[in-house]
Amino acid sequence: MATKIEQFAPELEKIISTSEPIRALADGFGGPQGPAEGPLWWKEGRYLLFSDIHNNKRMKYVPGQGVSLFLEPTNRANGLTRDLQGRLIACEHDSRRVTRLELDGSLTVLANSFKGQRLNRPNDVVVKSDGCIYFTDPWTSPAAPEQWDLTFSGVYRVTPDLGSMSLLIGDFVLPNGLAFSPDETVLYINDTRRAQIRAFELLPNGTLAKHTDRVFADLRGNEPGVPDGMKVDVEGNVYCGGAGGIWILDRNGKQLGRIVHGAPATTNIAFGGDDWKTLYFTSRNHLGCVNLKIPGLPVPAQKS
Repeated sequence: MATKIEQFAPELEKIISTSEPIRALADGFGGPQGPAEGPLWWKEGRYLLFSDIHNNKRMKYVPGQGVSLFLEPTNRANGLTRDLQGRLIACEHDSRRVTRLELDGSLTVLANSFKGQRLNRPNDVVVKSDGCIYFTDPWTSPAAPEQWDLTFSGVYRVTPDLGSMSLLIGDFVLPNGLAFSPDETVLYINDTRRAQIRAFELLPNGTLAKHTDRVFADLRGNEPGVPDGMKVDVEGNVYCGGAGGIWILDRNGKQLGRIVHGAPATTNIAFGGDDWKTLYFTSRNHLGCVNLKIPGLPVPAQKS
C-alpha cells in the first residue's frame, strides 16, 4: 500500500500537509504473540522506547542512529508511560500487572488484582496531572474465558499513593488505548472489537460521569486496522489507529484526515522530538514517524 496523507476536511492543513513524507524507521519486530507497541518519547535522552511484545524486549530508537536493545526480558510488556516523577510505568502481559520502575532501579507493582482476582492482561496506561494512573485491562483471548479470573474487561484508576484502586467501567468488549483531553475534563477510551472511540466526562474525584458516555468516533473501514493506541495534541485533536492508518479527528469527533503509512495496522502512537511535533507510530512489525505542525501533549513528567 502506498503511503499518503488523506485530507477529509480543510482543518487538516493546520495539522499536517498532504505532501508531508511518512518515514519508515525500522522493521522486524513483533510476531504471533504480539506486535511492536507502546512507543514513549524520553525527552531528556532524546530517544524513543517501544515494546517488542513477541520477543519480550524493550527497544530504543535514537534519531539518526537507529534501534538497539534497551531491556530484556520485560514480561512481554505492552503500553508504556511515565508518572509525575519521571518513573517508567509498564503494562506487563505475562505477569498480568502494571508496574513502576523506581529511580533506584527497583520495581513496584501498581496493580495485579481486583477484589482478590488476578487482572486479565493490562494493555495501555496514562497518568493524569494529579498523579492518578488509568489503565485498560481487556480479555485479549475472549474465546477462552476460563483462563481468566475476572469475567469482564475493565478500565481502572489507581491513586498515586497506591491506596485505592477502582473499576471505572466494565462494559467494553476490548478496551485498549486511552487519552485525556488537554484540560483533562474528558477521557477517551477506544474499544478495539467495536472499532469505536468512546468519550466520558471526568468527575472532580477522577471517576467517569457514566451518563456522559458517548460514541466519539467509529473507525471501521474496508482496509486492515482497528482502534488501538491513541493520543491527543495541545489543541484537542485526537489521533488513533483505525482502518487504513492513523485517523485525525477534531475535539468534536469530526474526521479531518488519515495518515496512510502502508503497514497492515497501527498498534500505537506517541508524540516526540524536542518540540513534540514528531508523531511516532508502531505497527505489527514496523516503526515509523511523520512530522506535524501542532505539538502533541507530552507525558506528565516531560512538560518543560
